Amino acid sequence: MGTPFTYDPGDGFFSGEAIQSPPPFGRARSVVAHFGLARTLVARLKYGDRTDLAPSMAEWMVTAGKELIDSADMIVPVPLHYRRFLKRKYNQATELSRHIANRTGKPLEPLVLMRRKNTRQQVGLVKKARQRNMIGAFRVPEKKKEKIRDKHILLIDDVFTTGATLRSATKALLRGGAESVDVLTFSRVIPDLYEDLAS
Repeated sequence: MGTPFTYDPGDGFFSGEAIQSPPPFGRARSVVAHFGLARTLVARLKYGDRTDLAPSMAEWMVTAGKELIDSADMIVPVPLHYRRFLKRKYNQATELSRHIANRTGKPLEPLVLMRRKNTRQQVGLVKKARQRNMIGAFRVPEKKKEKIRDKHILLIDDVFTTGATLRSATKALLRGGAESVDVLTFSRVIPDLYEDLAS
């Protein structure tokens, strides 16, 4: 899951989260915990038209996700629904993916995964509501299934919050024929971290 610990638990250690609710993806990595400056950067990229931040953020992702990138056959960004894309004019996950692909030479395949449901925004939803919101949200178009068949996919997004979006997207890719999916995000929400910082 890429969950940070205050100590080195050693190889083969699984977090409580991974044991309690095993993810459909193989591995997940993030650059930083989602608070402070990291949270600001994500918000500015996502909502503030600051696509100029994507190259630097992607560079950090290349470093943090090296082992995932090395084993990937292609890079796939988490897609926006077309209505949200028309409103925002860009997809922050695609911006990050494009720079990661340019930097690493891995093929970028933004059209192999589609968002078929215009889901509610996840911001402000609790974990269970996020999971319900994302059920059946993604699909692999029939004509793209051959492209991902038996491939190792690196799925890119800006932030890993509860994992509901990434789990739903991963399941769609696996149903579409992918061999495996790993996840790389810029930041990761660590619930206990907020409590520690507040105390």
